Amino acid sequence: MDVERVFHMSGGVGKTSYAQNSSLQKKASDMMKHITMETIQQLYHEVTAKSLGIADLGCSSGPNSLSLIKDIVEAVEGSCHKTCRPLPEFRVFLNDLPTNDFNSVFKTLPDFYRDLKKDKTERCPAIFIAGYPGSFYGRLFPNNCLHFIYSSYSLHWLSKVPPSLYDEHGKSINRGNVYISESSPPSVSRAYWNQFQEDFSLFLKSRSEELVTGGRMVLIILGRIGHNHVDRGNSFFWEILSRCLAISVSQVPHCLV
Repeated sequence: MDVERVFHMSGGVGKTSYAQNSSLQKKASDMMKHITMETIQQLYHEVTAKSLGIADLGCSSGPNSLSLIKDIVEAVEGSCHKTCRPLPEFRVFLNDLPTNDFNSVFKTLPDFYRDLKKDKTERCPAIFIAGYPGSFYGRLFPNNCLHFIYSSYSLHWLSKVPPSLYDEHGKSINRGNVYISESSPPSVSRAYWNQFQEDFSLFLKSRSEELVTGGRMVLIILGRIGHNHVDRGNSFFWEILSRCLAISVSQVPHCLV
């Protein structure tokens, strides 16, 4: 399966859209907000720049996409007032796979700019927002153009299905499962671990070339408490998904050839 071509969150703003079902992701972002704001303020104090390059990798669509940008802008504004430094302009790059619903994000931009100007007596900062489609497992931006990179609940999605999940006959070694379950053989865990190492190494190498000297990154990644790959806190969601898929398949009428 070509993940870059077919994988995306449910677009639009309907009941089943990501926009209406991303409160868990927002909660995780809010839990780490103090770290994100401290990081961007430290960056502003240490890096002298008239234009700040900021990238959100795995932005998806919905209200979460722009709420972070608003928080960052306001944090830098607060630092400017305290230090009497001029307000920089903001170059914001929203990145996700090409199949992401960028149109929904762009439609909310007028309201976003309006909210930023609300109740402001001083000049509103210049913010230039662009969509940047593509996989973050590889280069996305020119050399030394970004000051701050943010990614939340995205890096646990791998670039592809690990090839070693299939035997020499093309059959899955994780029979009957769509996740690492208690019945999965140890080789399944190793397959996912090796793919993650490969992907994450490429991610860091690519970002190291795109960040300016002294730049910062905040990465929020779904993890587990213990060493056991079958962590009840995470696998619980996959178990529900697996059961739903099994029920859906069982309800599909079998065609006679």
